[in-house]
Amino acid sequence: MDIGALTLEAGGELPGVTLAYECWGTLNGRGDNAVLIEHALTGSTHVSRGDSEEDGWWEGLVGPGAVIDTDKYFVVCANMVGGCYGSTGPSSIAADGKPWGSRFPFITIRDSVQAEAQLAAQLGIRSWHAVIGGSMGGARALEWAVSFPAMVQRCAVVASCAASTAEQIALAQAQLLAIVQDPHFAGGDYYDGAAPTAGLGLARRIAHISYRSEAEMGARFGRVAQDDAGTVTAARNVGTGAGLYRVESYLDHQARKLVGRFDANSYIAVTEALISHDVARGRGTLQEALSVTAGVEFLVAAVSSDRLYFPAQSRELAAALPGKVTWGLIDSPIGHDGFLTEVEAVGELLQNSLFRG
Repeated sequence: MDIGALTLEAGGELPGVTLAYECWGTLNGRGDNAVLIEHALTGSTHVSRGDSEEDGWWEGLVGPGAVIDTDKYFVVCANMVGGCYGSTGPSSIAADGKPWGSRFPFITIRDSVQAEAQLAAQLGIRSWHAVIGGSMGGARALEWAVSFPAMVQRCAVVASCAASTAEQIALAQAQLLAIVQDPHFAGGDYYDGAAPTAGLGLARRIAHISYRSEAEMGARFGRVAQDDAGTVTAARNVGTGAGLYRVESYLDHQARKLVGRFDANSYIAVTEALISHDVARGRGTLQEALSVTAGVEFLVAAVSSDRLYFPAQSRELAAALPGKVTWGLIDSPIGHDGFLTEVEAVGELLQNSLFRG
């Protein structure tokens, strides 16, 4: 949907913005039964299968009779501005007929929320029954509650925190450097030539290590090696470099999957937005910034084994919120990705807090 120009937090505006979205269910006459689900860093709008043949990334959570019941709620998931799943981003065509590329402006989490507010106005949504997100989606959900508290009745912040930490920024910087140092990056203007797939693949490997726990990778892969044909061997051939440890093959697989579906410039745009996340920026202390959310009911949840967004950081956020807050812990050995893989546990937390009755 064309949402018009987007005024940017850092100054200037992005003209003629398109925001891609998927929706399920029906908006009621009051415009207040809507649920916004915010995707994670490289996520898409496809939360639920719906009428399509492809499972959604939170399949089972949204649908008729599900926790987020589409017989009761109008569910929306929008692709973040800067992304590459239909919303205006670096690969989009600018007014001069060429891709934005290196000219695409810096986007923040607040900018993405403002874009979604413009989308909501066009859809006739007057308030959200709930805004829900995990990881970067959690940052966007929290920003919604602070930027537009009168529009948010309930908010779920899962596997996220109040501001990106130094360690999270450091991990993100390594990913960005992997992309920009790829010889094919061409300063971001690579659309007429080879894409920086090696750099994007390396960025994904770095990220994915932080998405999974050491215990999960150890139990799943250990030091098991395989030859170049994929057959398990006793040990990797250290002398020749032939073959791979199984965990290496796994990371290669994750890299290939992302490179096949995601634009490198969009990866930079959304990663830089996540780096910028600080709900208190320009709003005083964290408690002062969150004071406007006193009327919003919150669920704040963490994954027990998360080593990217530590549970203690979620607890800090929960303690700073002024209103009704439910704290939840998703018990999973997976690591950060537990917010995606443990759908039943996420659904139970939502059922017992924001979707009672």
